[in-house]
Amino acid sequence: MEYRALGNSNLNVSVITFGAWAAGGWMWGSTDRKEAIQAIRAAYEMGVTSVDTAPVYGQGTSEEIVAEAIRDLPRDRVQILTKFGLRWDLAAGDFHFHSQNNAGEPIDIYKYAGKESVMYECEQSLKRLGTDYIDLYQIHWPDSTTPIDETFEALGRLVEAGKVRHVGVCNYDPEQMAEAEKSIALVSNQIPFSMVNRGVEERTIPYCIDNRKSVLAYSPLQRGLLSGKIRDGHMFQPGDHRQNLPHFQPDFVKKTNAFLDQLRPLAADKGATLSQLVLRWTIERPGITVALVGARNAEQAVQNAQAMQVELSREEMNWISGLVDAL
Repeated sequence: MEYRALGNSNLNVSVITFGAWAAGGWMWGSTDRKEAIQAIRAAYEMGVTSVDTAPVYGQGTSEEIVAEAIRDLPRDRVQILTKFGLRWDLAAGDFHFHSQNNAGEPIDIYKYAGKESVMYECEQSLKRLGTDYIDLYQIHWPDSTTPIDETFEALGRLVEAGKVRHVGVCNYDPEQMAEAEKSIALVSNQIPFSMVNRGVEERTIPYCIDNRKSVLAYSPLQRGLLSGKIRDGHMFQPGDHRQNLPHFQPDFVKKTNAFLDQLRPLAADKGATLSQLVLRWTIERPGITVALVGARNAEQAVQNAQAMQVELSREEMNWISGLVDAL
């Protein structure tokens, strides 16, 4: 496994980081708690020491699963990345969207990062995670109803108290990052990036490169689409959010699979899966520090970590990038 520092900090994270959204079950149909715990532990055995979670993933479930999975591991060898700013228990801030909890009951999600809310959410996350500090604390989405300086001054207090080691953002554009940095030093921005979703390469990634901020790429496999396992007529579980997304409509699935078919011979030559080839390409892209990847079970977690064993020459990287550009 390879480890990279976030921004200018001394926090080193595994380039394949375990994404624990699906582990919480929320919006992914269901979750098996035991298998999720085993997946995180199997990833750790493969050198994946960093885990990214959030309170809203299962309304606390994901953080609780992470806590159970790492309970017997040395705390200083695990990096906990979690978030704040999406509230399902408080009608405040920006309305985000209607959803359902894991019991299938309707809930509304709000983007809110007022000072007292930030402090409250941190305390709740610390309790669920069973720890006294968070390695990287990230605002989940911008909140237009709260001044940016109010949010990040609250984070400064949490850093001073030792409850948060480093601060990052998610889904921020360059202007929002620059405004936040007037209050506190940021180390990272967690943004969506994949072979079929590269909009952040226009402005956000160049800004991060120029200002030495790390990029944590989420959905690098486009929520499973780039694994090659989503074929025409794929049936999703009830409650799986992907069935309504543009990337999972029949025409896009067909186009993506035609692209993946061009990659299959190279993957086979490398003794790798399509997912491993895609992840290796992703973490070698300019500006990308980390690829956040979820896993339903231990086998998937091990396969994700083994992406680091795939070796791609500069010519092979360029060839893949040419196919990506042609999409």
